[in-house]
Amino acid sequence: MAETPDQERTVAGIGEAGVLKRILPRLRGADMLLGPGDDAAIISAPGGRFVVTIDTLVQDQDFRLNWRNGYQSTGYDVGWKSAAQNLSDINAMGAVATAAVISLTLPPETPVSWVEGIADGFSDAVRELGADHCALAGGDLSSGGELSITAALTGMIPGSELLRSGARPGDIVAVCGVMGAAAAGLDLLESEHDYAALGPSCSTVVERQCRPRPPLDAGPRAAAAGATAAMDLSDGLVRDAGRLAEASGVLIELESMALRAHLVLMGHKGLDLGAVAELLEREPLGWVLGGGEDHGLLATFPRETALPQGFVPVGQVGREKTGEGPRQRIFLDGQRYPSGIVKGSPEGFDHFSE
Repeated sequence: MAETPDQERTVAGIGEAGVLKRILPRLRGADMLLGPGDDAAIISAPGGRFVVTIDTLVQDQDFRLNWRNGYQSTGYDVGWKSAAQNLSDINAMGAVATAAVISLTLPPETPVSWVEGIADGFSDAVRELGADHCALAGGDLSSGGELSITAALTGMIPGSELLRSGARPGDIVAVCGVMGAAAAGLDLLESEHDYAALGPSCSTVVERQCRPRPPLDAGPRAAAAGATAAMDLSDGLVRDAGRLAEASGVLIELESMALRAHLVLMGHKGLDLGAVAELLEREPLGWVLGGGEDHGLLATFPRETALPQGFVPVGQVGREKTGEGPRQRIFLDGQRYPSGIVKGSPEGFDHFSE
């Protein structure tokens, strides 16, 4: 029976085979030994070592279809963000992405155009962010009560791997990429300020929340420069630096002056958090310390190392003191965090906290 125009608009109307027919041509990527169509793809593994990561985005947990300020998420936004956060994890290991598989859970009434947008957003992020060697190898479809996308990526390690556990006392703590913009964008999305009336500074940070731009060459460059440890900044500087400090058995001492200098540098690049902070009556440094999802790279380097281009120092690694627990490893301007230096003392994102 031929499809009617109404049936063509939803995934229930065209069925699983129809959805696959619409999205597989959109999953462009590097060559692979065997692509979508069989029970599994076949990917070459140069050097015999590879890394693997997996992340899930769930409707109303990681994104909303309709935000409070009137912005409506597109499939393109969700596909882009899925690619970006997974590519950032590969980058944080000092690796280069080689392959991706995607699993989609779709309510039957999902518009086909929305699903096509997911495929386009994922593919465009892979290409535009510079993951030229990443093959988009297929995945799985399922029906459910809410939208979700899970992506698993593999990567090869061109040199030395980066771990969270190698930071040493005396190392410089540095960051590559943006901090705080995605968090400012999230606060705007959850605010009462009409998206259609926002100025350029505000709409730009909303875009950074919906379509983050991790610096994908930073991991391999940091490894080549002798970085001792690294990790993706996904849940906020304080929370993620605490994880790195715990894995390495050290303290991390952050400097607010360096972080405020980073805010100024961001402003020169068109990301003016000051204008957003004025509108929302917030402290922009709070977004830098507690906001994630920009997916920059946090790394530590021996003090004598020249930092690779794009990395800015934000503190140093200190020696652990006897009896301190994992939540007491971050200092800001010499005071244990939270210290009251920043209003609200933001501590980053946790999937299971309110």
